Amino acid sequence: MTMATLLKNVTNSIWHAFNALQQDRDGFVSKSKLKVLTANIATLLDLYGVERGLDHFRSTATLNFEHYRYYLAQEVFVGVSNELPLAALRNYETKIDEVCWLVCRMNYVTHDQDYTEEAIYRLFRIFCLVADLAPDASDPDIYSVKIHPLEALIIIKHLLNALGFNYDGDGGRYDYLRQSDESFDFAELLEMLRFKNYDKVNDYRESICEAIGDMYQTLIEDVIKKGCLYRRGYVLPTFREYFFVLRPCELSYYKHPTDREVCGTIVLDSRFMVKPSQPSSGRHERIQRFTLVSGDRTFELGTLDHKTRLQWIAALQLAITYSTGREGFQRDTVNRRRQQRESEQRRRLEEEQLRSQHLRKLEETHVQLEREKQARMAAESQARQYEAVAREDSRRVAELEDVKLCLEKMLEDEIQAKRDEEIVRALQARVLAEEWEKREELEQLQAEQTSLLEQERQKRIEFEGRQQQNEQKLLEAQAMLRQLEEERKRLDRELKLARQKIQLSEDNKGIVEAKLQAMSPSIRSGSAGEFMIRRTQSFVAADRPVLVAGPRTSSRFS
Repeated sequence: MTMATLLKNVTNSIWHAFNALQQDRDGFVSKSKLKVLTANIATLLDLYGVERGLDHFRSTATLNFEHYRYYLAQEVFVGVSNELPLAALRNYETKIDEVCWLVCRMNYVTHDQDYTEEAIYRLFRIFCLVADLAPDASDPDIYSVKIHPLEALIIIKHLLNALGFNYDGDGGRYDYLRQSDESFDFAELLEMLRFKNYDKVNDYRESICEAIGDMYQTLIEDVIKKGCLYRRGYVLPTFREYFFVLRPCELSYYKHPTDREVCGTIVLDSRFMVKPSQPSSGRHERIQRFTLVSGDRTFELGTLDHKTRLQWIAALQLAITYSTGREGFQRDTVNRRRQQRESEQRRRLEEEQLRSQHLRKLEETHVQLEREKQARMAAESQARQYEAVAREDSRRVAELEDVKLCLEKMLEDEIQAKRDEEIVRALQARVLAEEWEKREELEQLQAEQTSLLEQERQKRIEFEGRQQQNEQKLLEAQAMLRQLEEERKRLDRELKLARQKIQLSEDNKGIVEAKLQAMSPSIRSGSAGEFMIRRTQSFVAADRPVLVAGPRTSSRFS
């Protein structure tokens, strides 16, 4: 749509006027000031009274640029016809840019400028063509129009080449613009275009303004190509040299490059075709000819060399291609560069996102590896702890085995001692039994002796011989008794020795119990040694002998 195209093409210049009307630099302008700007723009479009709608647009006394642009789209530019030709569209753009420049010119025109005011205006229009409108990152209500560094580099190259200087021989003064992402506003661009190294050139001011004018024709007036061509006349079929200027919708020619009066204009459209012609024999055979054909109309043109003819044929075909468009060649080129930068930026953002995702994955992998490393170290530490515990358990088991062997040996000694004690007790019991028998015999003999003594008192003389015999027997019995006494004392000594062994066994048992009590309760409670000790204690308590004193021998035999 023409309305949308026209508003898009003049948005940057309207922003400059809007920005010049701000007072607090907060992104808002009062409606009273915007009414004047809106009325001037609407007058250029043959619209009147549309500014009065601002009073009823939104219930605020100020508008930001987004609101104002929306109002222009809905109330002002909507009245522009959709059938406007490209030339009329360019005329509207020029008039609107002039109105906006009158509003903001005081911000950029000073007395110490290196350029004329017309040159600054042309740079302003070039800036508005290639610059981008974007909201501020910190405040969405504030917009700014800035030029990309690569676009600024294109303008610098164009001006340096127009001044006759080679950009590549400049020592890379502006090479930082290739890698920079920082955009520039119009004031910064003007400061950048002050070529301090070239200001001592003769007529520098005039030369730079002429270079700006040449760039203005190329970018703003959309001049695709200009130069001298030969054109065959209608009345006189001879070739005459003119200065031609080619734009997307027309091919104009002048008698001289400095002339402003147009000799003629060929309006181009999609019906035109460019055809090379064969040179004819005669006085004009040196001219390389080609023709513009549209229906029954034919325009015959020519150059002095084949290379220039090919250049003009390509330029005319390009102009015919853009003759039906709404953008124009240069604006379409700028849009393609902008789209290429946006696609490149999207690609870089995608690569940055992929790189950040990759880095995040690497970081996550690193963290996971660190966690696994820590887990492995913890597992190794735990394994070492378990190994130490296992070694301690093995050591304790070995100690328990040693204690068990010691207890088993002590138990065997105790059992052997009990067996010896039982043997001694059996022998002692037998000796005691024999002693009791002998005592009974002695008592019986004593009773018999008493009886015999009573009888002997009566029959002493008679039985003196028998008494002597009995005394002899008594002496023998006493000798036997002394032997039995000695045997009993010997058995008492053996019994005492057996008791000493038992006492030694009980002392060893106490030492073993003290060792077991020094160990852990779990091992002491479940160990076989304690069972052996309790069993030993039960055996000792059960098998401990009880000594009973036997009857002493009577001294009546003396």
